[in-house]
Amino acid sequence: MNLKLNAKQLRKESAKFKIRPSKLRKNEIYIILDNVLDTYNIGSIFRLADAVAAKKIYLCGGTETPPNPRIKKASINTTEWVDWEYKETAVEVIEDLRGKVKEIQIIAIEQSDKSVRYDKFEYKYPLALVVGHESEGVSKEVLEMVDAVVELPMFGVNISLNVMVSLAIVLYEVIKRTRIPSK
Repeated sequence: MNLKLNAKQLRKESAKFKIRPSKLRKNEIYIILDNVLDTYNIGSIFRLADAVAAKKIYLCGGTETPPNPRIKKASINTTEWVDWEYKETAVEVIEDLRGKVKEIQIIAIEQSDKSVRYDKFEYKYPLALVVGHESEGVSKEVLEMVDAVVELPMFGVNISLNVMVSLAIVLYEVIKRTRIPSK
C-alpha cells in the first residue's frame, strides 16, 4: 500500500497508525545536539532520528526541548515516540555514554583539521553522532573528546551545509555501510 499524506495529515494521522515505539527495532545510533538553536532543525532531526530508527537524541546546552510548537511542527509529532533527553552539556552526554555503552564510537560532524571525509570513515555500532551550533559548530571541548571528526566535501562557493542536512547525509551513509542486507 502506497499511502501519501500531506503535512497536516502527517501531523494528525500518527495516532491513527497506533505506532508502538517499544516494538520497533532501534539501531545503536545516538544523536547529540550540541547547542543547536534553530527549532526547525531540532524538529527535523527528530523526524530524521525516527527515519533511521535511532536509539536516542540528546538535546544539550541552549537546544530547545519539546514541547515547543515549532519543534512539533517540523518533527511531525515524532517527538512523541523518539526517545530523547536533555543534558546541560554534550561533554556530560559523552561521558555518560562511554560509561554505559560498551565500545561506543563517538563522531563529530564538523569541519576541522582532524576531519576525514564522511564517506571514507569506517562506522560501526554502537555510535553517537554529534552536531553543533549552526554558526559556531561543535564546541572545542567536545571535539577534544570525540573518537573522530567527519565532514562533507564542499565544491561550491558556500563552505557548509545546514546542520540537519549534514546529519542526514552522514546517517544514511552509516545505515548504508552497517545495515544487514534483508533476504
